[in-house]
Amino acid sequence: MIQKPFIIGISGGSGSGKTTFVKELANNFSKDQVCILSQDNYYKPREEQVTDKTGEKNFDLPESFKEQEYHDDVLKLLNGEDVVLKEYVYNNPLAEPKLITYKPAPIIIIEGIFVFHFLDVSNLMDFKIFIDADEHIKLIRRIQRDQIERNYPLEDVLYRYQHHVFPSYQKFILPYKPHCDIVVNNNVSFEIAMNTVKLSIKEKLDSLK
Repeated sequence: MIQKPFIIGISGGSGSGKTTFVKELANNFSKDQVCILSQDNYYKPREEQVTDKTGEKNFDLPESFKEQEYHDDVLKLLNGEDVVLKEYVYNNPLAEPKLITYKPAPIIIIEGIFVFHFLDVSNLMDFKIFIDADEHIKLIRRIQRDQIERNYPLEDVLYRYQHHVFPSYQKFILPYKPHCDIVVNNNVSFEIAMNTVKLSIKEKLDSLK
């Protein structure tokens, strides 16, 4: 009998350092050991996104994502099937999206801002990690990321944070923090928490052999 993969969910607010945490975690394991399925690749097309009262598209709502497709693909991995996805390029018309193939693995990490809010996905998780940081730290990181990496004007970044990002965080992300197995404080560094999670995964992999 094939043993069920161990499912780890990782979430946190925008600017908490969730993506950096997940990338560093991935660097410590092979793809045969750990599969990471990011919610970011399940954004709906821009034309399907909700428009706020000022005409701005709001990408920070649960309905911004293809929830059912995400859940179906998690089940595929659990059943030992490959998942093939087109990379999400954040509506950048100059970027050519690549096809990404996700292979089943003993450890599956499901990460994204709403992975705990999507209950069909959340209920599949064996372990939950919440990446946390003070609000002003998250805002600074968001400004740095959106201005440098995506060339967004500062006024646009601040508007979205105030009217989209922060309200969504309070309503759809923060309420799940008390129910997580580990809360990682990432105001400065997540090194200690990272070592703990890496050790836990290694122990789990050994137990699955």
